[in-house]
Amino acid sequence: MTSAPSDAVLAVAVANGDLPALGKLYDLHHAAVRAFARRLIDKAGAEDLLHDTFLTLPRALARWNGEGALRTFIMGIAINHAQHRVRARSRLGAAIARFGREPERVEHNPEERSEQKQLAETLQRALETLSFDHRTAFVLCEVEERSSVEVAEILAVPEGTVRTRLHYAKQKLRAALIHERAAIAADAFVRSAAVY
Repeated sequence: MTSAPSDAVLAVAVANGDLPALGKLYDLHHAAVRAFARRLIDKAGAEDLLHDTFLTLPRALARWNGEGALRTFIMGIAINHAQHRVRARSRLGAAIARFGREPERVEHNPEERSEQKQLAETLQRALETLSFDHRTAFVLCEVEERSSVEVAEILAVPEGTVRTRLHYAKQKLRAALIHERAAIAADAFVRSAAVY
């Protein structure tokens, strides 16, 4: 029995125009790219981002020197495409729609489901206040649980830059969440006062 070709072998083949090799790389890595894209942008945009990433992969592989994981390189391509999408739009309307959702689990009652949905929406609004760089660092480090070393490699920035972006992202998220909670509490107070 022959073993499956390595990422490096497939990358060389894809760079030389081998479409079946591109299909094999897609099979190996599309799920991870799709999951990341869905956390970073809306579901429909994530599918476009996935396709753009793999359509441009053959040309981009000319820049890959074989160091580091190929998946990390592919994620960097996805991030570049995502950044172009964000810059091209005047407003990123449905960004990070899936971020606050946890993996499916058994929910015991409608109140718990409502609280989870409200938390997801609150987190989404808070994340939308972050710059693209801060949001990307937060999603990669905190949501995808990647090390700052790996994130630095994906983003092609120094590790210290990743840590700084993550620090500021957390500060801004904390402030946005406090502001959001205060607004919700004030709204509830105004509604209850209107009853009297």
